[in-house]
Amino acid sequence: MDLGIRGRTAIVCASSQGLGKACARALAEAGVSLIINGRNRTLLDQTAEEIRQVTGAEVWPVLADVSTLEGQQALLAACPAPDILINNNGGPPYRDFRELDRQAMLTGVTMNMITPIELIQKVIEPMAARGFGRIVNITSISVKMPVAGLDLSSAARAGLTAFLSGVARKIADKNITINNILPGSFDTQRLRNGFTVAAKRSGQSESVMAAHAMAEIPAKRFGTPAEFGQTCAFLCSVHAAYITGQNILLDGGAYPAAF
Repeated sequence: MDLGIRGRTAIVCASSQGLGKACARALAEAGVSLIINGRNRTLLDQTAEEIRQVTGAEVWPVLADVSTLEGQQALLAACPAPDILINNNGGPPYRDFRELDRQAMLTGVTMNMITPIELIQKVIEPMAARGFGRIVNITSISVKMPVAGLDLSSAARAGLTAFLSGVARKIADKNITINNILPGSFDTQRLRNGFTVAAKRSGQSESVMAAHAMAEIPAKRFGTPAEFGQTCAFLCSVHAAYITGQNILLDGGAYPAAF
């Protein structure tokens, strides 16, 4: 399917690996020029070159922490008026809520709520002026279903979801959409790191922990980053212009509800 976005430009935050990288690659396959972002220069440059080689797309890597104003300025200096913005960022690590002090909570909210809002504030007017904009926020299944130890991440992402719900409807008539993708368990390094921590606590192997986790998913497997990336690319397409303000669960059926 031709997504109708060839020649567009996208900023994809936190995209040197994992789900962000998958989104960047899928957009590049659709003919979109990319500004990708990460904090590890070697990894970022490797990802940029990989996407160029596989897709032929133009890719500009920007080394920056998107949670900082300086990092946001660096991204927007590389692309002042993107057609597409994919908001993504690392989340707070697994931690018992009793261990969270004020600074940890403020940092978590800044990373997963305030940062994407700040970026949207900066790109929304140019999108409106051109009559096209696609914004996708990578949040989490934990917005709908509690995940023990991810209370701070869940709260910050749920706050982002609520904040943007009204914003999405306010700018829908400008052909700008804002949607959220809520990943369940995807085979990424972040997921594997969680198994490493759990294995140390339980005394079981990481492979056993992973097998237990897969057994609890109706699909009996983890999602692949490519599946996630293609869903993101579709939400950025011309065909998704009537989808806005939505939370798209990608979880293999893990969230047990009809609505």
